[in-house]
Amino acid sequence: MNNFNHHLYILTEHDDIYRQAIENTHLDGLTITDNRAEATILLAAPPMAASCINDFPNVEWVQSVYAGVDALTLHPKRTDYLLTNIKGIFGQLISEYVIGYIISHYRHFPLYRQQQSAEQWTPHLYESLSGKVMAILGTGSIGSHLSHAASGLGIDVIGINSSGIPPKAGKFSRTYHVNELSAALSQANIIVNTLPDTEQTRGLINEEVLSHCFRTLIFNVGRGKTVVESDLLNAIDKGYVEHAFLDVFEQEPLPELHPYWKNHAITVTPHIAALSFPSQVLEQFIHNYDLWCTGFRLDNEVSFDKGY
Repeated sequence: MNNFNHHLYILTEHDDIYRQAIENTHLDGLTITDNRAEATILLAAPPMAASCINDFPNVEWVQSVYAGVDALTLHPKRTDYLLTNIKGIFGQLISEYVIGYIISHYRHFPLYRQQQSAEQWTPHLYESLSGKVMAILGTGSIGSHLSHAASGLGIDVIGINSSGIPPKAGKFSRTYHVNELSAALSQANIIVNTLPDTEQTRGLINEEVLSHCFRTLIFNVGRGKTVVESDLLNAIDKGYVEHAFLDVFEQEPLPELHPYWKNHAITVTPHIAALSFPSQVLEQFIHNYDLWCTGFRLDNEVSFDKGY
């Protein structure tokens, strides 16, 4: 591991950017290769790597350029390499997405834009965020960052995780075990899912759980399979959910005839809530490469069993 003779293969949507930046960094002992059989390190987007991981027989470490690595962990073709993901850079971006849409919704900004086009002067009563209750599913780095941002606006933030234990980094007024999900969501005006895609999270947000809500806003910025799509539509029809802001889906891109597209109570965005900026990804890759060369444990290692 610590002999300086490593060959890196880059497999991302922005190969040229990564290649140029890494070449400019002049990392000791690292050579960029176009030969998949030669590569010992793979810097990759998980969906792209999953389809061809067997083309890399000598790979020892895969650095994901995403936080989500389910493409490599759900039904893995191989587990004989070290997998690391990106953490700590998405909390700010997710917070901007969620809070931006919350303010826009409660302040009627889209409606005023329509009225401006119609030259219509009609003020509407709006709701303040102060005193609203936000339930965040997942209290890791993203959920914890969002808890601080939301709390700063007067929102009461509660967390839901697999232990029921409050995280040290978060700002949650109370924390619930995932088995208490219905009780937690019954208090919420706003629900935000940040959970990864695992066997335990798949289908977690279903009609039974949503039936405990009333005119709630729901955000899915985690993984599409956590929300049962048909159940969400039913929950909207029954008034459990007032509006859903969805950035992730069971199938991406969202199919052309999917009922989400024309539902006035759903906002669809194309998985852009938190993009992986190459400069930030490279900071973590370079840090991990230094650890790799000196034989230390890498940051953000992913368990194939847990999926995160």
